[in-house]
Amino acid sequence: MNINWKQKLTSRKFWAAITGFITALLVTFGVDNMTTEQVVGVVTAAATLIAYIIGEGMVDAARGNGDESGNE
Repeated sequence: MNINWKQKLTSRKFWAAITGFITALLVTFGVDNMTTEQVVGVVTAAATLIAYIIGEGMVDAARGNGDESGNE
C-alpha cells in the first residue's frame, strides 16, 4: 500500500482528523482547557504551514516543468 503523503499533508480533512484525535486524547487524560486550546492552536498552525509549503513546492515544480497554470 503506497500512501501519497503530499496529498495527505495538504488535506484539510486529514488535519481536522489529527486535531480531533489529539483533542480527544487531551480531554481523556484530563488536561485543562487552556492547555488543550494551546495544543490545538499549535497543531492547526503547523498544519497550515505544512500545507502551504507543500502546495507552493508543487506549484514551483509545475512551473519548472513548463506548466504555467500555478498562481502566486
